[in-house]
Amino acid sequence: MSTRSLTSLPPVLAGPILRHTTLDRISLWLVGSSPLTIRMRLYQETSDEPWFVRVLMGKDVTRVRFGTYACLHLIDVRLDNALPANTRIAYDLGVSGSVSDDLENHQESWIADWAPHLCMPGTSRPDFVLKDRVDRLIHGACRRPHSSAPDGLVRADELLLGAHSDSEKRPAVMLMTGDQIYADDVSGPMLRAIHNLIDCLGLYDEALTGSVVGDSKELRGDPNTYFHREKLLPDVQSNEALIERFFGGVRKPVFTTASAQNHLISLSEVMAMYLLVWSPVCWHMINQVPPALNTEDANTYQSQQASIDGFVAGLPRASRAMAHIPNYMIFDDHDVTDDWNLSALWEATTYDHPFSRRIVGNALIAYLLCQGWGNNPDAFDDIMPAIQKLSESAGNSSWFDQSRQNALIDDLLQFQHWQYTLNTSPRIVVLDSRTRRWRSEINRARPSGLMNWEALTEFQQDIIDEKAVIVVSPAPMFGVKLIESIQSVFTFLGKPLVVDAENWMAHRGAANVLLNVFRHSRTPENFVILSGDVHYSFAYDVRLRHRPNHPRIWQITSSGIKNEFPHMLLEWLDRMNRWLYAPWSPLNWFTKRRRMRVTPRMPEGREAGERLWNNAGIGVVELNDEGVPVSIEQLNSDSGGTRFPQPERYQ
Repeated sequence: MSTRSLTSLPPVLAGPILRHTTLDRISLWLVGSSPLTIRMRLYQETSDEPWFVRVLMGKDVTRVRFGTYACLHLIDVRLDNALPANTRIAYDLGVSGSVSDDLENHQESWIADWAPHLCMPGTSRPDFVLKDRVDRLIHGACRRPHSSAPDGLVRADELLLGAHSDSEKRPAVMLMTGDQIYADDVSGPMLRAIHNLIDCLGLYDEALTGSVVGDSKELRGDPNTYFHREKLLPDVQSNEALIERFFGGVRKPVFTTASAQNHLISLSEVMAMYLLVWSPVCWHMINQVPPALNTEDANTYQSQQASIDGFVAGLPRASRAMAHIPNYMIFDDHDVTDDWNLSALWEATTYDHPFSRRIVGNALIAYLLCQGWGNNPDAFDDIMPAIQKLSESAGNSSWFDQSRQNALIDDLLQFQHWQYTLNTSPRIVVLDSRTRRWRSEINRARPSGLMNWEALTEFQQDIIDEKAVIVVSPAPMFGVKLIESIQSVFTFLGKPLVVDAENWMAHRGAANVLLNVFRHSRTPENFVILSGDVHYSFAYDVRLRHRPNHPRIWQITSSGIKNEFPHMLLEWLDRMNRWLYAPWSPLNWFTKRRRMRVTPRMPEGREAGERLWNNAGIGVVELNDEGVPVSIEQLNSDSGGTRFPQPERYQ
């Protein structure tokens, strides 16, 4: 139980983060140290007189308590009068006491009081702009706190700072295209901070089945909890596959990481992770003294500490960016676990064991609360009562009811509404490429298609007859051919896990249906595909060989926000790809995309003909009235960056 008192804690622990926002609706994500009474104010342009004032009640805010001193506030305010487009709208939240207290007898504090880091210089509240069309957007994926690269969200804040008073230069949306957290790749200092925060806030505990530890409290005190979590499964032959799935990252020759053995397990661990990656506030509340470790682990811990310190130093600016732009997100594997739902065999191995099923389920619960809900609040109306019941079950004991937790996880594993569509101009369609997979009927160990036939058909119906569309696909639809070929070889050899063999072309059925979507006569004229996943950035122009003017397709990949591919390895892969798959190469005719012409854009500032840009940062895309990208940039996290100019073929 936490030894903290409510009076010693700040009223707001994280947020607000601006989520699904339209001219008549504002959604915000916020975590308080207690259930708060909240008064919202909206201001137009530079006026000091509020245009809208409301104490949030009823459907305006859903409160989900997940600890003695931790309460999530999902704010969803519908407006009677529409907001003006293309105009700066400032917002402020006055918080006070508990919802059970008399508002008039409680002093309200506002954002400038409890989160001054969210305010731009010379202002006392955050603001946003709702554009009548998506003329400029920022996007990125893969934010790994202990990467040595700087944080791309800090660069996003720098972009906002430069455009703050000019509504036209503000991005319309920020699209976060996967791996917003790394639940499966956690540094020692981050895991230590997570455990300290759990104790500080009294986050609720849970029983664990199928592990050598009986519950989450015992987990935190186990000597193997840091860097050795693979030992928490009973040492029997039937668990070897699970150990490889969840804690076997060190066996991968390309994506080597010792941190796979700090995989998050309990719901409290994942919720604490979200607080620590999205807000600087909780870092000021915890003791960061290292745990007792052996010499090797202590050295690893110390080497990771500098990267975590740099990450924490940038959090005020990263969180400010997320408070000023409507944020939309979608999961990729690391938001849950590495290679999540890779194959039918992976699913059977994972979901038939209570411990691994709980690991995945807890990450999904946290994803729903911290990411999924804010994309499309209406999609979760039917599941939120079960969330509330789970929260209430811990009210007196501070322990989640195991049967309710298992039932909720069962429901989420069957949930089919993670994908969503934004009715912007052009329309934005965000794909779920993780939970509706096309499983191999020939060999359960072969990688599944990223979307099954039904999901791909729904995608086609969402875009048919649109003039232009922006599609978010966490994995690139058009990737680097050499890397995809290497993945195919390892899949053929029965080792898809070795190289993360997941791409759109890996499954014949899914690949054919996807390519047929592009060939359909009523498909949009202009396709912009935004992706992440791969830890490098690139841009391709794609055309049908027999019909080069319809559709026009742009594959734009920005990755990572705070992660990079091994530099020397990527340099060689890039060079070999240019040799083996040049436009004149006959090898192109052996790929599933042989009926499509893929033309790489050359990044400015390249040293030796590189097509791939290997620097952490954030992507910026500008579009004209027809939804055609007129500028594609990748801003480096530290400074500088590159542009991907249009190939001469299409000028």
